Order: sequence, then C-alpha cells, then structure tokens
Amino acid sequence: MPVFESIGIFRCGANFKFEAPRQGIFQSHLCGQIDLNAGQNLEQALRDLEGFDRIWVLYQFDRNQHWRPTTRPPIPPKGKDRVGVFASRSPYRPNPIGMSAVRLLGIEGLHVLVAEADLLDGTPILDIKPYIPAFDSFPDSKAGWLEDQLKDRWTVHASPEFAQQNLFVQTHANHDLDGFAQVQLSHNPFDHTRKRVVFDETTGIGMIAFRTWRICFSRDLQQQTLTLIEIQSGYTKMDLATDAPDPYSDKECHRNFNRVYFPG
Repeated sequence: MPVFESIGIFRCGANFKFEAPRQGIFQSHLCGQIDLNAGQNLEQALRDLEGFDRIWVLYQFDRNQHWRPTTRPPIPPKGKDRVGVFASRSPYRPNPIGMSAVRLLGIEGLHVLVAEADLLDGTPILDIKPYIPAFDSFPDSKAGWLEDQLKDRWTVHASPEFAQQNLFVQTHANHDLDGFAQVQLSHNPFDHTRKRVVFDETTGIGMIAFRTWRICFSRDLQQQTLTLIEIQSGYTKMDLATDAPDPYSDKECHRNFNRVYFPG
C-alpha cells in the first residue's frame, strides 16, 4: 500500500479552526499560498497550470486525531441533530483528507498563490489538480439536506469605524477580527451553543467573542444583514489596571487600543 507524503505546506493568516470558513467561496478575501517542497522537481509539475481559474487542492486534516461516524453540522437539517460523516464536509473522517476548489491567483516559482481557501496555516498539501468546469460543475444537482440551509445566509458588512479598529488589531495583535466575524456570523449567527455570541433584542445589538476581544454588531432582519459596529476589549478596566496574570501576553495591546479608541 503506498505511503502518502506532503508535497508542500499551505500558508495563510488563519491559525485557528474557527477562523476557517465553512467553504472558501464564502470568504473571497481570504488569500494564501501553497509553498511546494524544493528538490522534488515540482517546478516542472506546475507547468501549464496558470491557464486555469481554479484548482483542486487535496490536503491533510493534520490537527484531527480521530474520526466520527456522525457529525453535527453548523446548521443541522430539520428534525435531525446529526448526519453521517459521508453526507457532510466534516474534517473528522476515517482518512483525514480534505479537498477544496480554490481560485488560482498566480504562480511564483514553487509558490502557488490562491484565494477563497478554507485551509489553516501549516496544512500539509497532498496534491493539486486543475478544476475543469465542463467536468467538475453540476449546478442543477440536488444538495440533499443542505437545500434549506443554503437559503439561510447572512451578509456581513463592516462599518468604517470597525474597519479602522480592525486594522489596529491586525497590526498590533495579528488577529483579523473582520475575517473571523465573516466566518462566524454569515451562517446561523445567533447560535450561542456553538459560538460565544449574545444578542440583546431590546437594543438590537449583538456581541461575539474572539479570545480576549469582543465584536459588536447590529442586525437588519428584512435585509438579512449584519453590520460590524466596533471592537471592544474583553478585559475590564480593573483587569488592565492591575498586575494580574496575562496568559495571552496581550494586555499591553489592549491598553494601547483603549487609549486610542476609548480614552478616559
């Protein structure tokens, strides 16, 4: 039986599972690159690939230690809590192999630049194949239990104030809270059993937590849109004013953030 070895590593800004979208196409701004191994003649293997708009990427779910015969999808089908793993895109599979159709941006030596990817940084790459619309696309095919879920998608917008604050957090803490919010809130955004989210029906304001940061958003039910309003620190003033433990080594960043955006 053949032994499979990775041909390279995927590099991007997503390090945690909750930062990866359910499908890469939901996050067109997420870019990354495949760094292929040197010394294996893979430059030759990339010949003629640049003429394709999309490629299939096969990779290993290297952070999963076991598999599950059934899984609870982000939005379960009506009347059910779980589905069979073969009827899902769950990463917890008998053989931990993933497959994604990503947009090809370009090739620079052994670096394959892509967008609309749902991989995490450091993911081992197993293979690359061209996506061929005439053979790989069946738009009229039924989607089983997902038919209803595909209709329930929220559009997430960022206010100018949020975008400015997010740039600060990206620069000083290396977290993209906009990307995180897009992933977590675009589907079933108010499911507090699966995400650290609360929503106040009285004020119409919600909040979702990312580690020590808090993202505030508003809701428009008619348009089915969410607007990211602002970012807040998850630390209290007392937390930041004392020499209490700093397990994430980020309290100074929060202090500077508050000085800029919430002085006084």
